[in-house]
Amino acid sequence: MKTIVALQALVTAASLEIEPTSAELDAIEREMPVITAELELLDAQITVLDRTPSPLDMRRIRRARRRVLVARRELTNRAVPGSPEVA
Repeated sequence: MKTIVALQALVTAASLEIEPTSAELDAIEREMPVITAELELLDAQITVLDRTPSPLDMRRIRRARRRVLVARRELTNRAVPGSPEVA
């Protein structure tokens, strides 16, 4: 019988102690409106998991979906620093 051995080094706590770079933090900051909108949508969907959605619940979900779409559109249309401007 062959033995099975990991081909990669094990993940240790020491390898997880690195901090995010400022570029990564900036990317998270740019995406925060999308993240917040998606969390609101998820919250609205979780609310109706165990019951039939009322008209008010459906309106809340529709509004949350629209907020997600608007946030994604704004993020997509925002110019990325360092990239050429699109005319």
